[in-house]
Amino acid sequence: MRRRTGVTLAASVLVVAAGCGLTSGSPMVDDVVPGTIGKGRPLEGADLTITSKEFTEQLILGAIMGIAFQAAGAEVLDRTGIQGSVGTRAAVENGDADATYEYTGTAWITYLGNTKPIPDPRQQWEAVRDADVRNDITWLPPAPMNNTYALAMNQANHKKYGTNTLSEVAELSKSDPGAVTLCVEGEFANRADGLPGLEKAYGMDIPAGNITQMDTGIIYTQTAKGACAYGEVYTTDGRIKSMNLVVMEDDKKFFPNYNAAPMVRTATLDEWPAIASVLAPVTKALTNDVARSLNAKVDVDGEDPHQVALDWMVEKGFVREG
Repeated sequence: MRRRTGVTLAASVLVVAAGCGLTSGSPMVDDVVPGTIGKGRPLEGADLTITSKEFTEQLILGAIMGIAFQAAGAEVLDRTGIQGSVGTRAAVENGDADATYEYTGTAWITYLGNTKPIPDPRQQWEAVRDADVRNDITWLPPAPMNNTYALAMNQANHKKYGTNTLSEVAELSKSDPGAVTLCVEGEFANRADGLPGLEKAYGMDIPAGNITQMDTGIIYTQTAKGACAYGEVYTTDGRIKSMNLVVMEDDKKFFPNYNAAPMVRTATLDEWPAIASVLAPVTKALTNDVARSLNAKVDVDGEDPHQVALDWMVEKGFVREG
């Protein structure tokens, strides 16, 4: 999964960054004024740098954060699009950036070195929040959106097999073993928090001949075509909506929680505490359905991530164009 892998590559990028500093970025110049957020422009006089990883959802989230800060009066430097999770985290830790939207599961496992995720999403966020205090990082309350693993199927197979939960998929694998065919990434096929763990948690034993490994993008198209009954997907991917796929509920809460939440340098938040109130209603509005819709505008319709973010912020009334 893009935000969970590439540590070696990201580390090499960091070596370069450490040598010359993060000097990339450009000022955000959106002509926005307060809507329902930023009234009184409580961030007037602040110079804030936002960052993100390089994939679509992160670029959108980074733009959303920057637009919110601008409406509240801040001057914002855009350093979104850093390659890899580790590089993005380092930018916030070392002061090259002030804030980003990060995923709770990524912090807990990748940054904080834990191996066992916490099933309850609120408790997972609280654990990350409490552990990161020592790193001069503050986690603001999380969004409902949870970009984690899932299995999905097309409408025809959904009608044929009628499964809506992973427990029902497990039952189908026992009653009709040939029915449960999977399209998955190679990593997912071998990760403890992927297929091996999933089979153990749900009591499944999928024959190797029923599992086809392929690249992420191909999984979506093959699942939509029905080449496999179930495909590995990410729960906020825009292609779920555009291809009209049905996502199976993880009713035993096996997959880790990857809720997006603002990750802010504590020193920055101490100086500009209004950051919390500016972001709170925006973060609360970020659901899986919203994320899928926004991601699809970029990945399916070819729109610009920053413009997608701005349009959504205006549509929701968070900001107004000046």
